[in-house]
Parts: sequence; structure tokens; C-alpha cells
Amino acid sequence: MKNKVGVEISENVLKQYGYQPFAGTKIGHLISQRVAPAVHVMAGPSKVATSLADVVKNNVRDGMTISFHHHLREGDMVFNQVMQLIIDEGIKDLTLAPSSLTNVMNDMVIKAIKAGTVTHITSSGMRGSLGDAVSHGLLPNPVIFRSHGGRARAIETGKIKIDVAFLGVPNADEMGNANGMTGDAAFGSLGYALMDARYADKVVLLTDNIVDYPNTPASINQTQVDYVVKVDQVGDPDLIGSGATRFTKDPKELKIAQMVNSVITHSPYFKNGFSFQTGSGGAALAVTRYLRQAMIDQKIKASFALGGITKPTTDLLDEGLVKKVMDVQDFDKGAADSMHKNPAQQEIDSSWYADPFNKGAMVSKLDVVILSALQIDTDFNVNVLTGSDGVIRGAIGGHQDAATAKLTIISAPLVRGRLATIVPKMTSITTPGDSIDVVATELGIAINPARQDLVKQLSHIPGVPVYTIQELQQKAADIVGQPVPIQYIDRPVALAEYRDGTLIDVIHQVQE
Repeated sequence: MKNKVGVEISENVLKQYGYQPFAGTKIGHLISQRVAPAVHVMAGPSKVATSLADVVKNNVRDGMTISFHHHLREGDMVFNQVMQLIIDEGIKDLTLAPSSLTNVMNDMVIKAIKAGTVTHITSSGMRGSLGDAVSHGLLPNPVIFRSHGGRARAIETGKIKIDVAFLGVPNADEMGNANGMTGDAAFGSLGYALMDARYADKVVLLTDNIVDYPNTPASINQTQVDYVVKVDQVGDPDLIGSGATRFTKDPKELKIAQMVNSVITHSPYFKNGFSFQTGSGGAALAVTRYLRQAMIDQKIKASFALGGITKPTTDLLDEGLVKKVMDVQDFDKGAADSMHKNPAQQEIDSSWYADPFNKGAMVSKLDVVILSALQIDTDFNVNVLTGSDGVIRGAIGGHQDAATAKLTIISAPLVRGRLATIVPKMTSITTPGDSIDVVATELGIAINPARQDLVKQLSHIPGVPVYTIQELQQKAADIVGQPVPIQYIDRPVALAEYRDGTLIDVIHQVQE
């Protein structure tokens, strides 16, 4: 059958993996019961373990689900330590359920798959050598990709049942009170890890900085923690950004940022009290700078900024241009340092951020969001998971979640190298087109015809040409030509959920 975005999904896949096909972005009134973790009474004055090896040996068993967070991104030094010990113990058939997977983890995950230690993965995304290996059939079972809000939903409802969570933190006391704000490895918000701490049956904190009891403020508290393990180094916070938060000098990216800024400032949502999420990356950071100047010029202040936070956003907070920053993750050390200093920068967990099954997620209050894309099709559907070669090389992240804003803008170049960004048919669909309002490229913008209000308001902005999405697609094709169709094997290697848990796409194995 075909789901709402026209993806053909076999009845066998739906039945085997227990899915309903994606039926649309409108999520109705749902009642779902939250699960609760097991309670393990930990008596005694200290939870500090003698060694990480003992914790692994005594708590991880075949067939379990284990989790990690990705707040340290490429600077993470916890994941590989834990996974090597698990492999050495000969443990098999684990489900790996991190909030996301970064390149620094790839070699170890591939090693664990080849050893039979990991047979299932659920994550926000994957890239590099791991994405390539999974796309070519290395993992025996399909990866399940979920948005950040979708992961929170799955944890809260028991779709993901975490047996042991291994959480790196830059500080903790002997009972497990911890936060992400102080210490050599400080990375700011613990937003994704908070879900694991709250719902995992066992929680193991790894830190290089055991501090005096009681450690406050505590994002993770002692009622949730089973073990505290001292390690040599949790991570390198200087590698959190890894180039993602660079200030661009690329003329194309600056032109796109100018287009985006013009769309925002000429929209009906640019007014006192508006809310926004801009994200990281060269063009997104440039948008933040342009938006700052527009706010100063027009004397406009925002009520809150949301999402993964960068220093340019916290600078707006310091300048009084933004009243609150709602922070689920920090993308650079500057934003992490700001959380420690400014009480108006509020740490939030991923449920508060984006879970569609709770009593009110922050994304539902967004006015404006700027998102990126690997591909966009002529129905405004967006792909952020697979490249033009069909290989997994991205992450859903908060893409689907934040696309619920009143004005959702996709910023992307018309072509990347010799590859078109706007295409007739994509390699996979991550976010449905009826969530997307405007696509902004260096040549101009396309407005979703479903938003006739925006067509009227944005069609005459000085210096911003307006095209149909079909016209932009043709311009891209004129530059790079038509791609050769990718050959797939009829075997699912990944299942992409929509944020409500329905199946939006099936990613098949790429033919050698």
C-alpha cells in the first residue's frame, strides 16, 4: 500500500514490524500510558563503583537494550570504552538505542555488529562508515530512525525499553547527582540524557569529576542513578561543534541566509513576542546574525528561542533581544558556558521539547523555524537521512518535530557539487511536504501553494525572486542533468518513523 506521502510499503513490512502507515501530520487526541522503570534499592553511603568493567559484567546481559547520549558529539570518550568492554564480555544480541550516533562511534559500532554484540539499532541518525555499512546490509535487522520527539515518545510509552543507560556527565557526586554545566567536559544541557535517566531500569553515570555531596543544581538526581563510575576523561567539549557551528564566508550560504531572513522579516510572524528555532550550520548561523540586526532595527524582541542552541543565540539572550532560551542541546562551548551563567537559559528534556504524545511540547509554540535538507521534492517533502546515492548519511534529529511551526523554512543550495538538491523523486522521505511552507535557495524561494496567505505576503519582497518548486527543480536539472536511478535490493535496512510512530518510509539495501 501507499502511505500519505506516496511511499509504497508492503503489508509484510507493516505486519512484521508492527507499524501503521503514515496517515498525515495531524495528530489527533491520543491517550497513551507512560511506563515506569524498575526500582533497584541502592543501600549505602556511595554509588561509586570499583570499575566500569565490573558494572558491565554484572549488569549487561544478552538481548538487552542499552543507551547513550550524544551531547558531546565528536568529543565523546565514553561510548567506545563501554562498547569495547561489552564486546570483550562476549555479550550478544543487544539493541543499541542512543539519542544519536556520531562519527567517533562508527568504527566501534561496526565492530560490535560484526561480533554479533549489536543486532538492532534505534537512533536519530547515522553517518560516515556506519551509514555506508548499514546501507549495504551489514546489520541483520533494520535500523529504526526516530526524531528526537519520537524517541521521547517511544521511551515514555515503552516502545523503547532501556535496560541499562550509560551516561557521560562532566560532574557527579557519590550518589549520582549530576549536571552538564561544570567540569572540564562541560557541555551544557543534558536534554536527551534526561529521558534515559528517568526511564532506564539501570542508570550508570560516567564522569571524570566526582564532586562533594550534595551536587546542585542536579539535572540528573540520585533517585534515578544506580552507579557512578570514575573515568579518566568523559570527553572533549571543544569537539562538540566539529565544524557544524562555523561562521560561513561562503557567498552561496550567505545569499541563502539573506533570502531566509527576508522571508522571516516580511512574514506576519515577525513581531514582538515571536518565537524561533534556527539550528546550526553555516547558513543557519548567518540567519541568526541577520535576524539580530533586523530585530535591533525594528525594535522587536522574541519571547523564546528553542532547540539545539549556539552561542549566537545565547548572545541574543545576553543582549535582551530574546527573553528565554529553551535548551535541549548545546551545539558549541559558548552556548554550554552560557547555561551555567544565565538562569534565563532553561534546560529542557526531549519530551518537553518535542514529544507529540505529552500534554504540550515546546515545538507546538514555535512561530518560525529554519531547517536544512539533503533533498526536497516537488511536493515539498524533505529528506535528511539518505544521500543521492541512497546511502544513509544524516539524522532526523528534530526536523519533523520543529516543522510543526507556523512558518517552516527549508534553507538549501539549489545544487551541491554536481548533485541537485531539489529533485522530482527523493531517495527517502523524512518530513512530509505539508509541514513545509517555504524553500529558500540562493536563486530565490518557492512557497508551498497550500499556503496562499504566504503567497500573497511573500511574493513581492525586494531582491527575493519567487518560483514554483517545479521551476526550481528544473533549474537544478539544467545545471547537473538527470541522475541515474539507484538500484536497490528488496531488503529493508532502515525504517523511518514519523514523530507519532507511524511509518513514513522504508530505506532499502543499496545494490553493490
